[in-house]
Amino acid sequence: MELHACGFKWCFPRPALVMGILNVTPDSFSDGGKYLEPAAAVQHGLELVAEGADIIDVGGESTRPGASEVPESEELRRVVPVIKRLRAQTAVPLSVDTTKVAVARAAIQAGASIINDVGANRADPAMSGVVAETGAGYVLMHRQGMPQTMQQAPHYDDVVAEVGQFFQEGLKRLETAGVTPRQVILDVGIGFGKTVAHNLQLLASLQSFTKWGRPLLLGVSRKSFIQQVAGGNAVMDRLAGSLACACLGLAQGVSILRVHDVAATRQAARLAESILECQAKKD
Repeated sequence: MELHACGFKWCFPRPALVMGILNVTPDSFSDGGKYLEPAAAVQHGLELVAEGADIIDVGGESTRPGASEVPESEELRRVVPVIKRLRAQTAVPLSVDTTKVAVARAAIQAGASIINDVGANRADPAMSGVVAETGAGYVLMHRQGMPQTMQQAPHYDDVVAEVGQFFQEGLKRLETAGVTPRQVILDVGIGFGKTVAHNLQLLASLQSFTKWGRPLLLGVSRKSFIQQVAGGNAVMDRLAGSLACACLGLAQGVSILRVHDVAATRQAARLAESILECQAKKD
């Protein structure tokens, strides 16, 4: 299995890629405001690279539950300078976390190689066109509803089956638009229009989503369901739960981990992968 993104290529199976989160926002749930200024954002991005990040994911609009939409001009102002400066200072591939076509296009022009699209449930084909034209990697993420309302009583008859149907239809739609399967990454969208029970069901069923032969991205880092299930008093108390989910994800075929805590995740992932490799040889 290969993943192609604007000249970058990864061949799987291989050690999981660690995608470091760089929020250039004032209101993200975990670190909102800390890296809003370009200089601080670039410095943190380089720190994530030094910790071992394989990809840096730059986002200028919070997608936490209840977050307000950011105007396109403001999102462009936040992310494009940071991507340009990071591209000049590191060879690590960059991703842009956006739902806006214009922001995605500008980010690719500035040096990003992957579009991480939490609005991939849209009917508008314009984003697919950008992916096809640029050869960018594309994260096809499932979300029910919009950030402002998505956690207001989300409902599924069968969350695993419905997310699987979304992937099936999304891959077909992308291919029709000229996007090759090797550009696509799948993300079940933990916490995006899901209850705690939905999140747990998806985490228990990740292996079922490997049947499309595409890399699975898992984004659970510091999310609130960890605290709801296992306790803790603050966002920063959720590292242990984040690592537990990451390691269980690796055992089910996850290929990319999107995280705030790069060094800790990389260490946990490498150890989990070594154990899984020994187990496979034993079997």
